[in-house]
Amino acid sequence: MASSNLMVGLEIGTSKICVVVGEGKPDGTLKILGVGQAPSRGVRKGEIVDFETAMKCVHEAVVDAEEKSDIMIRSVYLAITGGHIQSFNNRGCVLLPEDRDEIDEQDVEDVRVNAREVSIPSQNAFLHSIIQSYHIDGQDGVLSPVGMLGQKLEADFHIIHGMRSRIQNSIRCVKELPLDVEDVVFAPFAAAQVVLTQHQKNLGALVIDVGGGTTDYILYNDGAVRQSGVLAVGGDHITNDISMGLRIPMTRAEKLKIEEGSTVLGNCLPGETVLLKDDSGFAGKEIERETLNTIIHMRLRESFELLKKRLEDEPFLNYLGEGIFITGGCSQLNGIDNLAEEVFEIPARVCHAQTMSGLTSAFENPQFSAAIGLIKYAQAVQADRPARGGIRGLVGKLLGRMR
Repeated sequence: MASSNLMVGLEIGTSKICVVVGEGKPDGTLKILGVGQAPSRGVRKGEIVDFETAMKCVHEAVVDAEEKSDIMIRSVYLAITGGHIQSFNNRGCVLLPEDRDEIDEQDVEDVRVNAREVSIPSQNAFLHSIIQSYHIDGQDGVLSPVGMLGQKLEADFHIIHGMRSRIQNSIRCVKELPLDVEDVVFAPFAAAQVVLTQHQKNLGALVIDVGGGTTDYILYNDGAVRQSGVLAVGGDHITNDISMGLRIPMTRAEKLKIEEGSTVLGNCLPGETVLLKDDSGFAGKEIERETLNTIIHMRLRESFELLKKRLEDEPFLNYLGEGIFITGGCSQLNGIDNLAEEVFEIPARVCHAQTMSGLTSAFENPQFSAAIGLIKYAQAVQADRPARGGIRGLVGKLLGRMR
């Protein structure tokens, strides 16, 4: 992987491991060269619970991506999720010395550091400090303060942090292969890079990434991240409800959910059933379609209501001019967008990565949004080298603690 234009995104999900190899083009576009996948084992609710097993699964996905893209992978951008992830908004402030009034790069870095000087749990590490807006001597809406004159620089940031040990486990899982970790990126932040345009971020949009073990979310307003987080509930919980409610094995419940499931109620013919054929150790069963759909509907409704309650702590839900964008593997459930509209009372749609060249099947599949987003994130970081320091520094510090 000698070319600096080649980038690899790795998402260690609850249901699947996904590796996307991309190439940045001179005109700023991206080409997807290959996608590697492997079933995920040793991962629960987006977090590693069996290190050796998870590592083998990651290796399988990496090898698959190498074969499909004809690229030797040496480093990756790694997506992070899990119920331990937290976020908040905070303002940083620096005063320039009396003998200087021109704001420079160091002042911008200092105000970022100042915004992080808040108390977070001792076991946590910062993941991102995402700029919302700059203010110079009370002037709002400054986009780029470097070179401007003033005495007081303030900046608002959205700050994301999570448990150090759990982030370390994901990094170690990759380092043991051995692969380098270029950056660690909060999964929905990565997904938003490819499912939203800048215009949509400006008008206000909520991205909900419904995966196997977690529901990740990130909310934009006026072009900036305002809220983000993780609910430790996802598609696997729907499967478990189907398995328990219909008294069928988990593997059959998962297949039933994917092939026959819907969130829409009242759409079935009276007495309409789905026939589960007999299999080794399973005698077969006839399932009422409305019962199946009710189980799916109730679990997803509960998840959306939990998310809505969490988002209502801030006022931004009222200012989503572009509405809700649902992505992730579980977003393919029939009627999920209609259910979201019903709960949030805001227009919702299922989405995938914006059109790019390469494997059409990859960017048109919502389950790859976060992994493809990592490539887009990597491209932006490589174009703006100074922005790298903060997160590469985080990876270095986390790994340093393990040596």
